[in-house]
Amino acid sequence: MTSTINPRHALMGVAIVAILFRFDLAGAANTAPPEHDGSNRAASHIAAEPEGELMLERALVLALEYNAELASAAKGYGASEAAVTQAGVLPNPVLSAASENLGNTRLREGGDHARVIALSQLIELGGKRDARVKLAEASRGLAAWDYQTMRADLILAVSIAFSDVLVAQQGQALADESVTLARAFADAVSRRVAAGKTSPVEETKARVSLLSAGVEFDQARRELAAARQRLSSLWNNPAPRFASAAGDLERMIDLPRHEQLLQRARGNPDLGRWEAEIAHRNAATDAAKARSVPDLTVTGGLTRFSAFNDTAFTIGIAIPIPLFDRNQGGTLEALRLREKTLEQKRAAENKVYTELANTGQRLAAIRTQIETLKSNILPGAQSALDATRKGYELGKFGFIDVLDAQRTLSQVRAQYLGALAQHQRGVREIERLIGDELGPALPGDSPIPAGDEK
Repeated sequence: MTSTINPRHALMGVAIVAILFRFDLAGAANTAPPEHDGSNRAASHIAAEPEGELMLERALVLALEYNAELASAAKGYGASEAAVTQAGVLPNPVLSAASENLGNTRLREGGDHARVIALSQLIELGGKRDARVKLAEASRGLAAWDYQTMRADLILAVSIAFSDVLVAQQGQALADESVTLARAFADAVSRRVAAGKTSPVEETKARVSLLSAGVEFDQARRELAAARQRLSSLWNNPAPRFASAAGDLERMIDLPRHEQLLQRARGNPDLGRWEAEIAHRNAATDAAKARSVPDLTVTGGLTRFSAFNDTAFTIGIAIPIPLFDRNQGGTLEALRLREKTLEQKRAAENKVYTELANTGQRLAAIRTQIETLKSNILPGAQSALDATRKGYELGKFGFIDVLDAQRTLSQVRAQYLGALAQHQRGVREIERLIGDELGPALPGDSPIPAGDEK
């Protein structure tokens, strides 16, 4: 049930996967996602995929480099940076020109005709510009966390899809072995029929069993093809090039204590994002309060009087009187949304901790099931089949006894393979929940600090 890989490559793979799974909570909101060159990605994502064996760390690198949705999130971060730049821009001055007394009949009799050119500038009061910049920076922090969250989801999807390929490969191998067993048994029945020791009806049944095993093999082959396509689609390649996935399905992971898992769950980007969400709500509240302060408009200009052939300077100020609108509704809305965010943060923490506990319990049960199947049930089913087949050739067992033994072994193998698949999925889900890689730490390998609670 195990695919062998080079130990040195495996050690390097664990190191790379450990790095890929870790998140810097202290700096994620201020760290720009990597740039993705769309034209380069489109041209090279297929060529970057190996044609031989594919290991998990290579699949992760391919997905992180060429996944279109992750690249879209990186572009979204770039847009939020542009929004920060725009938020700090001052309002434009306004140039106005006017001509007075147009159409007045006295102008034809030498009356006064005034022309006015003025320049107005809005002066924001109450710290509106600083509040607007802080709000845009908070939005940029959210965009950075959105990228980190999508990155974590992509790592989980690749890891599960890779495990599915390993399971499908093993499933095809088991189906092929079932065909071999069914063919060998059919040949044994044919020999007994030729010797006149059994009925030709049993030979027909044996051939039907062989055909059924062939159908199951064809289904396993199709499932493997679909699993390979699902994996390669995560780096936008609809036609996978890799020949096979290399990994160890039977590698068991010893879970830390539940208290340690809860502590490490601080590395979950879903939780880290809520601190940025609260900062965004605080900035939105400050911006709403700043809008309650009226802005000042200063105007300066020149007035030209035609009757006197003279020019006068004009200056003025304008300020709204906050008699009715003090943005009281907008401020209250921002405060309520902040309170809502605090409750959502608590709900998100509870959800993560609950899922962590449930997944840990489920993984422990699966681990016990795997050990029982491997140490007791699988050897017993194989031994029963071997004894039944030998006994059938000696005339001690009937045809149905052999078919039952074959069916039992196939079911146990399928159960064992399914348990391994559930174990792999559970491990990946826990790694996603804690934002880190499970397994032994490497020499000299220290985790990225999770940062302080705000």
